[in-house]
Amino acid sequence: MTLKPLGDRVVLKFLEAEEKTKGGIILASAAKEKPQVAEVIAVGPGEVIDGERVPMEVKVGDHVILGKYAGTEVKLDEEEYVVAKQSDILAVVE
Repeated sequence: MTLKPLGDRVVLKFLEAEEKTKGGIILASAAKEKPQVAEVIAVGPGEVIDGERVPMEVKVGDHVILGKYAGTEVKLDEEEYVVAKQSDILAVVE
């Protein structure tokens, strides 16, 4: 199965959180914060405003920063994804 987002939604997969702090302390899985940097896996066609489709600003493969509580978590084929509106994306990491 695949996820095909509708409207101005995107499917994201979080990148792995750091296992160590900058000081070299190894973190237990419970102590790790939820990562906020994710990779764009799929992009919807864009929102329709006044009868015209507004193009999406992100594309597949972009790394983005997502709001901490944004989106809906989805598990598909043992993989975890987040489906979020484009407006929940705070920035593109270049």
